[in-house]
Amino acid sequence: MAIQSWAGCVVPEDLLYDLDYDVWVKVVGETVSLGMTDVAQSRCGRLVQVSWKAPGKKVTRGKALSAIESAKWVGPFVSPVSGEILENNKIAFDSDVAISNRDPYGSGWFYRIVLSNPEELDLLVDGKEAMERYKKLIDETGLRCFRCEE
Repeated sequence: MAIQSWAGCVVPEDLLYDLDYDVWVKVVGETVSLGMTDVAQSRCGRLVQVSWKAPGKKVTRGKALSAIESAKWVGPFVSPVSGEILENNKIAFDSDVAISNRDPYGSGWFYRIVLSNPEELDLLVDGKEAMERYKKLIDETGLRCFRCEE
């Protein structure tokens, strides 16, 4: 997996991104995994609570899947795709709510969803495009990405 980095903010090239909501998407066949980007977790700060939708629930692109509460921010985790929730990562977050702050692209994933409208993936950008857009945001805002320690 090729990874780009700018001001400490990491963007894997092999993922797709919804930059309006700072969500990454990993496609495996008809299923996608979703999580918050490194930029998102850095802007939020250390997570303190996440609410979850259950497996089997239908989701719609642009609608909230979770409510996220952090030290600096409260807001939605928005789905970049429509489909049905196959799995959520609630057990991992219950054990370590800051898991996404430590490993946003790995063990800190949020949901796995079976796609109902694969064409929505065309609305997302690839890792190279995401990094170019994030560079502008990072430079304009002075953002620096950090991951929480144990």
